[in-house]
Amino acid sequence: MISLQSLATLAQTHHAELELTVEPIRIGDQLFPADHGPLLMGCINLSRDSTYRESIATSTASAIRKGRVLAAQGADIVDVGAESSTAKASRISPEQQIESLIPVIAALAGDGIVVSAETYDPMVAEACLVAGAQVLNFTGAAEQDAVFALAAEFTATVVMCCVRGDNVRDISDVTLDEDPIPGLLEYFEARVAQATKAGVERLILDPGMGFYYGNLVDPTTRLQHQARVISHTFRLRTLGLPICHALPHAFDLFEDQFRTAEGFFAVLAILGGTSVLRTHEVPQVRAVVRAMQSLTLG
Repeated sequence: MISLQSLATLAQTHHAELELTVEPIRIGDQLFPADHGPLLMGCINLSRDSTYRESIATSTASAIRKGRVLAAQGADIVDVGAESSTAKASRISPEQQIESLIPVIAALAGDGIVVSAETYDPMVAEACLVAGAQVLNFTGAAEQDAVFALAAEFTATVVMCCVRGDNVRDISDVTLDEDPIPGLLEYFEARVAQATKAGVERLILDPGMGFYYGNLVDPTTRLQHQARVISHTFRLRTLGLPICHALPHAFDLFEDQFRTAEGFFAVLAILGGTSVLRTHEVPQVRAVVRAMQSLTLG
């Protein structure tokens, strides 16, 4: 059970990390200091295989409309992806991804909306950057040198996702029944060093809580692991970089009220020190952020 006592124990046990700060988020000409509060990343899925039906755009016009609506609802970043990361989703070729992504990105960027392109492919990443994307939501590892070089060339912000295989489509496992933070720290330390060496100066880290894992198919086990990592986020501050979390859907726990789940996990994420909240439910999460920032308990 989540309780005030359990939160107090977490804070006391890791009080040194709790006092640390992280670098500001830099996107284009904008700078968001650490105390700005979490940014909202709204999602648009161009793949019909995506499990969150409400975020699926069935056409270019639909995707552009959704992006404009998300921005009007308070999304600081609009994240667009053309291939679902679920286990049974179809593979979409780089050429097909580019064909569907580019007109959407160009239109939204032309409106002055900050666009993030979710991809693990360098060819897709380059096309998206040329079209006006300012953020790469990088869901790969095998092609990181090429993607890092592109990010440095375009001065793009990179959301570096924790991906154990070559890319997000390679099904892997997470370590359960242990403290997950040391493993995440070890993973990110090596990759951050590579990105920095390649000239990437704008990094956000994503522990990958929104991805499919082979040993997290049981809903209760998956949610427990996600909640633990999200609430312990502040311990990753030793890396000095802001953290992004994809907020869980929690269908089995919330049932017919599943669209309220991301708002609930946003509370844990904010308490845990998350800097970017990736969400399909921008209005609800935006309201939660306002409430957390406005209210005091002392």
